[in-house]
Amino acid sequence: MAVTVLVPHEIGVSALAHLDGVTVLHYRRGALPPGAEAARVLIPDVPAGADTVALAQRLPELGLVQLLTSGADGWTDALPEGVLLSNARGAHSAGVAEWVLGALITMYRDFPVFARARQEHRWATRPTDTLYGKRVLVAGAGELAEALTRALAPFRTPVTRVARTARAGVYAVEELPALLPRHDIVVLAVPSTARTRGLADATMLARMADGAILVNVSGGTVVDTQALVAELYSHRLRAALDVTDPEPLPPDHPLWGAPGLFLTPHVAGTSSHSTTRAYAVAATQIERFLTGRLPDNLVR
Repeated sequence: MAVTVLVPHEIGVSALAHLDGVTVLHYRRGALPPGAEAARVLIPDVPAGADTVALAQRLPELGLVQLLTSGADGWTDALPEGVLLSNARGAHSAGVAEWVLGALITMYRDFPVFARARQEHRWATRPTDTLYGKRVLVAGAGELAEALTRALAPFRTPVTRVARTARAGVYAVEELPALLPRHDIVVLAVPSTARTRGLADATMLARMADGAILVNVSGGTVVDTQALVAELYSHRLRAALDVTDPEPLPPDHPLWGAPGLFLTPHVAGTSSHSTTRAYAVAATQIERFLTGRLPDNLVR
């Protein structure tokens, strides 16, 4: 008997067609196709709204929710008991590393300043800073940290990595306070969990070097937004954010006008090939599940 898998994109149907014994059904938000009630696997749409999360409660045979993102916010506590949750860890690392590289070059080379000058028809020649040789601290030691280290290599930027536990080439998180003042860039590349909530609080930000740049590509709640706003408006720190807390930002939020801020609306992992890569990872995880093994990317 074929196992039913629900996917939110037409591309998902073809991406999973090679799996033996699988029937792939395409669903749309709020509307399940005939036969969906027998689904054993659900792939949520991105971003997953409350209606998508609620689908899990309507599928009595559900055994696995396979995400197309590395973040699992909104899912870990929303699934019925016994339903596995797996993410797409590794699918977006290269794209996010590319975003970090682009954001840092944009900020150090003052591209926004030159863009404004062009709009004003001004030939505003001026010297800029450079990414070359900057000291980078990455909070996180997973695939994203590795992809970012590779992306930064041509710029001769020494990279220090910090994780929950120390190992070869990685410092323990307890050493983070002493490491912060010695780096020009601090990149947050940790999972967004209860453990990492508020990691970049006022105390941590205060230990960063004057003029340093905080980069957040993990989760908005990893940063204490109020503390960061205070640092930005004091002109002591700068920041590059692809995620925020709250998200989306309300129109009157102080981050919109914060000086020294490069901001994008949670698009670092989204590119022309990101969905294809995510489905490739999903196919591997689903195949393991269907053959009685736990997914490699198991979240819960």
